[in-house]
Amino acid sequence: MTVTPLTRPARLRPGAKVAVVAPSGPLPAERLDAGLDLLRGWDLEPVVAPHVLDRHDEFRYLAGTDADRARDFQEAWCDPTVSAVLCARGGYGVQRMVDLLDWTALRAAGPKVFVGYSDITALHEAFAVRMGLATLHGPMVAAVTFLKDTDTQESLRATLFEPESVMTLGRATAGALVPGRARGVTLGGCVSLLAADLGTPYARPTTAGGLLLIEDTGEEPYRLDRILTQLLRSRVLDGVAGIGLGSWAECGPYDEVRTVLRERLGGLGVPVVEEMGFGHGTTNLTMPLGVPGTLDAGRGTLTLDVPALV
Repeated sequence: MTVTPLTRPARLRPGAKVAVVAPSGPLPAERLDAGLDLLRGWDLEPVVAPHVLDRHDEFRYLAGTDADRARDFQEAWCDPTVSAVLCARGGYGVQRMVDLLDWTALRAAGPKVFVGYSDITALHEAFAVRMGLATLHGPMVAAVTFLKDTDTQESLRATLFEPESVMTLGRATAGALVPGRARGVTLGGCVSLLAADLGTPYARPTTAGGLLLIEDTGEEPYRLDRILTQLLRSRVLDGVAGIGLGSWAECGPYDEVRTVLRERLGGLGVPVVEEMGFGHGTTNLTMPLGVPGTLDAGRGTLTLDVPALV
């Protein structure tokens, strides 16, 4: 079994209606408003789900109850007038609500654009495993990086509307942690969420033939060591074709993080590209998941075979 290309949804057109949901943590209303203004500036029509600004009565790290967050997501995805579902923020909470979703109904609603990162990794994996749908690992509507960084904004805008214009991904900072060149299909996200997903019905059984794109935040080097060791011991990384690394914000001095990444991943014998510019850093490039391409460590690039959206 190997990772295979997934169904790509249609690109967005001016005037498209996009739903904004909060499957994980709560968010400030002022940041949501600023993000919505950016979307309107792209000639999109954002519609905010009913419980996006909720906060759970007991667990203040959740944007409302599990049932309400799942209902918001379900209704947004199944609305035939909605072309894309965009997450407002990450945090924590997807794993509490993902089992409440009706995957038969989601499949029946057809492919749509889905965007998010961080805790949203659990939904990216669920969409891949349960629906065979390609998704976008990219900035969220109320994320500070999206609100303040023009490169982050343009990467998402171009991917949504003109995906053929962003076929080569990476930044000037990118380079070879382990040299080489590999072909495969993209997958990945926040590495701690990938590890936490192991053993669940939504975890993919293998990354063989895949280009694994991973990043994280707030995980000290010893914790990253544990996370990567868990992935290695589970054998889920057996046969992976190549690895692209994003940001490691608040994970400690990068030299220490880099040493762990090289030591834990170097033994796989595949190309590893570092500092590609996606994830929790100051710039968060949009990275398609489920799309075939080539990872070139020498050039520090990921070049897609096809646009992220059709």
